[in-house]
Amino acid sequence: MASLFTRIIRREIPAEIVYEDEHCLAFRDIAPVAPVHVLIVPKTEVAGVADLGAEGDHQHLLFAARSVAEKLGLKDGYRLVINQGDAAGQTVPHLHMHLLAGRPLSWPPG
Repeated sequence: MASLFTRIIRREIPAEIVYEDEHCLAFRDIAPVAPVHVLIVPKTEVAGVADLGAEGDHQHLLFAARSVAEKLGLKDGYRLVINQGDAAGQTVPHLHMHLLAGRPLSWPPG
């Protein structure tokens, strides 16, 4: 069965898309933890960082994040987060990156 994010990529589930190219899709999180909370996903379904090979759409994630930040005018900065596995809080088994901004982000994050 396709992941939730694959179903969004296929437009089977609606999402507020903020960026798309041939490799990635970025959309607003439905349960944001910051004023700006965008999920950036590769269009190729891979469960997470632990499942990555040397090649694939995942290589484009950082470029897509920069493009999203520029498009949204995030000049003051932003945070990128990738969770791997249940213990880290990964709830969808499809590699994805959270782009967070719009408020002070404390450290350490967890």
